[in-house]
Formats: sequence, structure tokens, C-alpha cells
Amino acid sequence: MVKPIIAPSILASDFANLGCECHRMFNASADWLHIDVMDGHFVPNISLGPPIIKSLRKEIPKKFNEINENVKFFDCHMMVSEPEKWVEDIALNGGDQFTFHYESTENPLGLVKLIKKHNLKAACAIKPGTPVDVLFELAPFLDMALVMTVEPGFGGQKFMKDMMPKVEKLRQNFPDLNIQVDGGLSRETIPYAAKVGANVIVAGTSCFTSKDPQELIQYMRDEVKATLVQMDVYK
Repeated sequence: MVKPIIAPSILASDFANLGCECHRMFNASADWLHIDVMDGHFVPNISLGPPIIKSLRKEIPKKFNEINENVKFFDCHMMVSEPEKWVEDIALNGGDQFTFHYESTENPLGLVKLIKKHNLKAACAIKPGTPVDVLFELAPFLDMALVMTVEPGFGGQKFMKDMMPKVEKLRQNFPDLNIQVDGGLSRETIPYAAKVGANVIVAGTSCFTSKDPQELIQYMRDEVKATLVQMDVYK
């Protein structure tokens, strides 16, 4: 069983006020923060890295609820080559989930085991050009699968509706798996993702530029919840 999770991507935040921006999203009822780490090799862009995660974790300490879930959850999306080299740093600097790209490693299951050895949740992402079937053998070992709805590397891109059959296939085969979509999610596009069973929504530009991010986050949460209830997979 799964629940709606809204994860604003801080790639769209005002970096000059990053700590305040992150607090603003949690105060607006965001469930997670989505932190994009790019190395300039796997994708043609460079963004945040472990030192920024470390600073943010000092600013936003872990806080656990009654079922021992971290309610200040850092979802680290690792758009990097050789992701194995990054696992320890992300764990030491305060990450909660390590999402690697299937295309970036020759041994995805070995990487999942390494991630969990460092007490991180393990997730795997696929680019738009990668068939969803590659995740089927790996999914039983994952905490989350990520279907990219833009080409990874830059924020503000247009949502790719033709990725939705991938999400639908994953939900049909793995009803209890967290399934994330990332790229171009907004008030206008959330219905497409919700309708096929995505439950973890990454929204960057739409959240950080909204005049009322709390209202937008709640709208997205309600859209997702309605479908999860209908599918009988809601937690």
C-alpha cells in the first residue's frame, strides 16, 4: 500500500536563500525535498552535491514520527556517472534515499545492496528512452522506481505524457511500490500522472513559483490520493 508524496525539487529554488526556501516547502506541507545531484558527465549540467546536502541537513535536522519515518526526508536524485562512488558521501551527509539511474551502472542490483548497506532507501530511475521492463527484475528490491517525464539534467522542461504507460505498467505489476514521476509536473499535468498510479510527485518550478505552494501541494496530493483509493492501493 502506498500514499501520496509531494517532493518539491530544490533545483527550482532561489539558491541564494536555499535554507529558507527548503523551510518554506516543508511549511507548505511538502512530504519530501527532492535534491538533484548532477556531475556534468552523466548529464550536461552541474548542480548540488554532498556539501550542500550536509549544510541543508544541519539547517533541517531529521525528525521522526510515531512510526519512525523521517518527516524531513531528503530524496537524492543522483544524475551521476559511477554512482557507486557517491553512496557513502550521500549517507554521511544526511541523505535519506539514493536514486540512481539504471543507465549509469553495470550492476544495478549490486548498487541497491550497497545503498541499503549504508542505511539509505534505494531507488532506480529510467530516462525517457529506456524501456520500463528493465525495472521489473529489480523492483522487488527497490523502495521506489522513478520514471523520468523529461530528459534529466535541467529544470523547467515540458512534461512528456507519453511516459505514462510506463507508470501504468509499473503500478499494475507492483501495486505496493513507490512510483515517482519527475519533470514538468504542475497543476495542469498532475492529472495525467495521478490517473496511472504515480504516487510520488516531483514538482520544481510549479511549487517554487506558486503564489500559494501549500494550496498547490494539497491539490496535487488530493489528485493522487483519489486514484490510489480507486486502485485500492492507498495506505
